[in-house]
Amino acid sequence: MAHHRTFDLLSRLPKVDLHLHLDGSVKPETLLELALHQGIDLPVYDREGLIPHMRVGEECGSLIEYLSKFHFTTRIMQSGEALERIAYEVVQQSAEHNCKYVEVRFAPQLHRNNGLTVEETIHHVVEGMKRGQRDFGVRGGVIAICMRNHSCQSNLEVIEAAAQFVGKGVVAVDLAGDEAAYPPEFFREVFAESTRLGIPVTIHAGEAAGAVNVYEAVTNLGAVRIGHGVRLKENRSILEMVKERRIPLEMCPISNIQTKAVSSWEAYPIREYLEQGLLVTINTDNPSVSGTDITNEYRVLSDRFGFTAPELVKLIMNGVDAAFLDEADKLLLRREMENEISSLGVSL
Repeated sequence: MAHHRTFDLLSRLPKVDLHLHLDGSVKPETLLELALHQGIDLPVYDREGLIPHMRVGEECGSLIEYLSKFHFTTRIMQSGEALERIAYEVVQQSAEHNCKYVEVRFAPQLHRNNGLTVEETIHHVVEGMKRGQRDFGVRGGVIAICMRNHSCQSNLEVIEAAAQFVGKGVVAVDLAGDEAAYPPEFFREVFAESTRLGIPVTIHAGEAAGAVNVYEAVTNLGAVRIGHGVRLKENRSILEMVKERRIPLEMCPISNIQTKAVSSWEAYPIREYLEQGLLVTINTDNPSVSGTDITNEYRVLSDRFGFTAPELVKLIMNGVDAAFLDEADKLLLRREMENEISSLGVSL
């Protein structure tokens, strides 16, 4: 009975999701419908049959295996219509889990096979998010991703296009891809441009490579948030720097285990980080690839680490503090969240 009550509370708690990839959030039925509409061949033509092609299991061997699932979804995400619909449905799915604010990230250059410009890809994702906000009341922002395996020129195009949408839907830029093969110091020129243009930066770091990448991302790429950061614990001085600067970590528990960023739940540093005073946030990463949702992420923390309701609320409110929102909007979101949490009888 207690477990049922806990799950009910987790479902009802308002939440935020700051680290969610658009191409890792495609519903199987949407992929099927878009593929049929676009004349794209699929290995199977039923929802359940598609799931193994889109989702990893607990036995996922590595980040590379995990990332291979994305080739399946990006094929159908090459039109403005598809991008807008999937962005809209991400907001819809967020609303179903009482997520009040969501930041959706995607790599514009991966969606240009049919001739869209970088600006057009961003426009359509922003429009889908805005329509979702109108229909479901979930606020949000778009993060444009630069890819580690792309040229400097391709990534500069993303930065410059994103700058045109700052204040109109885009809230930040990011760097993602094979962290071990392409360390952050390769991208100083790209992110010098984001700094010059005043665009906030979050960087995937300390996931598939060590804590030194977190240091480089913060000190030389201008990162004010870090995607994952699970390997930060390997270097005490870098951890202390992140703590002192109040740099939020966008942790994604289920994904971090599946990609082998962390070897086991026993080794997952979430409680250690929280007790050391790091600004930890909880996010989904890729709901359709990981087979998760934001409520499920909190349920896993409750079950595996014994997090209490006030501790879970602390993690949720860390997400509000870390959001790429201006101070006025952040204050409004904080008040809305606090009121809803108080109404559930949970102390803040």
